[in-house]
Amino acid sequence: MFAETILYPPPHPVTPPAPQAPARIDAVRALIADDVCAVDALIRKRLHSDVLLINQLGHYIINSGGKRLRPQLVVLSAKAFGYTGNQHINLAAVIEFIHTATLLHDDVVDGSDLRRGRDTANAIWGNEASVLVGDFLYSRAFEMMVEAGSMRVMEILANATNTIAEGEVMQLLNCNDPDTTEERYLNVIHCKTAKLFEAAARLGAVISGRPAHEEHAIAAYGMHLGTAFQLIDDVLDYSASSQEMGKNVGDDLAEGKPTLPLIQAMRVGTPAQAAIIRHAIENGGRENIAAVTQAIESTGAIAYTARTAQTEARKAAAALSVIPDSPYRDALYALAEFSVNRTY
Repeated sequence: MFAETILYPPPHPVTPPAPQAPARIDAVRALIADDVCAVDALIRKRLHSDVLLINQLGHYIINSGGKRLRPQLVVLSAKAFGYTGNQHINLAAVIEFIHTATLLHDDVVDGSDLRRGRDTANAIWGNEASVLVGDFLYSRAFEMMVEAGSMRVMEILANATNTIAEGEVMQLLNCNDPDTTEERYLNVIHCKTAKLFEAAARLGAVISGRPAHEEHAIAAYGMHLGTAFQLIDDVLDYSASSQEMGKNVGDDLAEGKPTLPLIQAMRVGTPAQAAIIRHAIENGGRENIAAVTQAIESTGAIAYTARTAQTEARKAAAALSVIPDSPYRDALYALAEFSVNRTY
């Protein structure tokens, strides 16, 4: 396992208390609107380069309609722990730069041409420019994290970026491999996606000087939240329209990625269904998307993946039991709810 082991806090209720307010994702955004505006302003400022292409491509991907969940997580975590400084703004921008860099590199590796309902940067400017601007965003992120003046912050973010890179390689090794197990796939999710959620949440506790058990709790929250978020992405890949998702339906299958709906359908489906999915994973493409989708639906693989995501979301919410009660903790509950109830 490449992912860092999470030390859970003392026993907490399996079913967390229902959030009082805010209970909706728009209320969460309203709660931290000023901080989010400050993060966006800093992102635009630090994205600037004297190289015109970096400005063009960087602003295109940064302004492409992302949910900004990861930087919001930094802000909410810091606020939930009573932080009153400004360092969370800088670190939220760092997290978004790291995330954006991974998207640029992902789209090149996957050969994607659509993201968030728009042409990918590599489809417009080419693979070379996308990779290099991704590198610029990584280096700018590390330049900004040095400014935080904290070795602990550096340690968390350096570990996260290294783990994300390992997850990318692990996913590459799983591509076109129909024998990928659920355990292997979840390990990829933990490294590639959930690790940055974990780091974002942990940073709020670190800059607030919180004790170890609270830091571990919020880190566990982030890891489970990120896992739930990715599992719902897997569900939406086969159950949402391209307009809702902002990308092509069946992209994962086209790239030969054995995601959890496919793994579960092969595990419980008929030999004929398993053979269809196996062939699709081995060869990629969308030629058999209708048959694969039918197999996924008829075997209950979508529902199984959604239930797995719900379990992760409940674990995320339960981890918040040791965090002080506040509207910001309620907002963290709401994010866990949003992660599994969204349609995009």
